[in-house]
Amino acid sequence: MTEAAGNGMAVHEVLHPSHWKRAQGYANGIAAEGRLVVLGGLIGWDGDQVFQTDDFAGQVAQTLENIVAVLACAGARPEHLVRLTWYVTDKRDYLASLAEVGAAYRRIIGRHYPAMALVQVVALVEDRAKVEIEATAVIPQG
Repeated sequence: MTEAAGNGMAVHEVLHPSHWKRAQGYANGIAAEGRLVVLGGLIGWDGDQVFQTDDFAGQVAQTLENIVAVLACAGARPEHLVRLTWYVTDKRDYLASLAEVGAAYRRIIGRHYPAMALVQVVALVEDRAKVEIEATAVIPQG
């Protein structure tokens, strides 16, 4: 299955065995060709490195906005994302906030679901951070 950007240009191919149950909210794999953009772990503080909230979903929204801002520096857009790795300090916070996290994701990233992994960690470097997300994007050639 190939997904396309608004301009009709193929962005990537979703890799999903035909006999598997459909993945919801993520892709099992992505194949892409183009300029690679790799983002370090971004957290839910603003551009001044100030947390505006300790709410899990609020930090996720800010983290996703930060990802979009850094992608833009390379000329990339959310639909160019091919992988997101989420690190959360409490999976129960994540699960309890799924509706709000999903709404924020669709508002900021859209209905584009790259390959993803979510890992619970003991702590993040910034004590107030509840989520850190690494991102990889591929800008199509041409």
